[in-house]
Amino acid sequence: MNQKLLPFWGYCIIFIICCSHTSVKAQDFLKVKAIQGDNVRMILKRYLLHTYTCNEEQFRIINDFPVGDNLKVGKLYLMPIKQYTYNGKSIRTTIGDNNYDKAVRIQEYNENLHAIEVKSGDYRKDKQLWVPYHEIKCDKSEKPKPQTIATAGKKRVYPIFGPQYEHVPLVSTQLQGKVYYIVSGHGGPDPGAVLRQGDKKICEDEYAYDIALRLARNLIAHGAVVYVIIRDPNDGIRSGSYLLPDKEEVAWGNKRIPSGQKARLNQRHEIINELYASNKKRGVADKDQMAVMIHIDSRSVNKRIDVFFYHFPGSKSGYKIASNLKKALAEQYEKYQKGRGYGGTVKSRDLHMLRETKPQSVYIELGNIKNPVDLQRFTIENNRQALANWLCLGFLKLK
Repeated sequence: MNQKLLPFWGYCIIFIICCSHTSVKAQDFLKVKAIQGDNVRMILKRYLLHTYTCNEEQFRIINDFPVGDNLKVGKLYLMPIKQYTYNGKSIRTTIGDNNYDKAVRIQEYNENLHAIEVKSGDYRKDKQLWVPYHEIKCDKSEKPKPQTIATAGKKRVYPIFGPQYEHVPLVSTQLQGKVYYIVSGHGGPDPGAVLRQGDKKICEDEYAYDIALRLARNLIAHGAVVYVIIRDPNDGIRSGSYLLPDKEEVAWGNKRIPSGQKARLNQRHEIINELYASNKKRGVADKDQMAVMIHIDSRSVNKRIDVFFYHFPGSKSGYKIASNLKKALAEQYEKYQKGRGYGGTVKSRDLHMLRETKPQSVYIELGNIKNPVDLQRFTIENNRQALANWLCLGFLKLK
């Protein structure tokens, strides 16, 4: 740490203006009341700051607390967290820093604190964005120690799933350390495969998205970190058989989805690869990162197909993932529909999203939207949940 900067951060704590071309103002350091049993380490750990030594150094400086560990119960202490008023557009423009990876880390930090109920509101709603000190002034060579964010029994909140499903209990830590990038097919200007039923349109993107959300929620419940790459700001997990189509989907980072197919695919693989690189820098191994593409096929009306899987040609890890998922579904069909049989397949295919994404990946086709029997796999809500549950079992059993 640059010792010449310490007086500035140490004593200018009443009001600090961060000058930049965006004229963004940073608020004071966050004030927190110490509770019974708190010491410096405990209060930093509660706010997920304990894995960087520079956070403890800064805590001691801004509180004029050079020695000792025990804190006074009920006393307010300044935390090494800067408060910003979120501008409703992006984290980068809010803090006046165009670093994409940093913005992603700050977003995750705020979401994690909200999930463990340390931060009461979602920054997108209450406009209170917290930026940890280690994202401002820590030595860039310092790497965080591994940490566990969630604990069993805690309610964790993920607004992407909608009000009814946003609380996600931690069922297990079986997938802790795993990172998934879930991409539902099409979206925005492209509805994908469409089936017309009278005045209604059954659109691939709506049903693929609903199943993708249900799968993401299941994975999170088992301790995984999940990035939902294509997202709808208004549609969480939905009930009922008819999911009203719209064009409100955006890509991760609130990016508009391009109208051209090539541009759409490029946007998706670039987002995944940036997140992958960021997580790899943070110590997440290749084997623990995975991209999952979810689609619904369209064939002749009489053609019934079971859920089938693609992997990139020559990819051993992709083949392993696809085979494991296929096996999980076959086992569940045998359990719940004994004698039905399961005809899902695993094949290699040189698809853009399998070829261009850096994490190991699998491409899932859920059935034929035009076949009336297959259609029930998507339009019946319990079936959508069953698909998500059974796919999750495949990921849980993956070694």
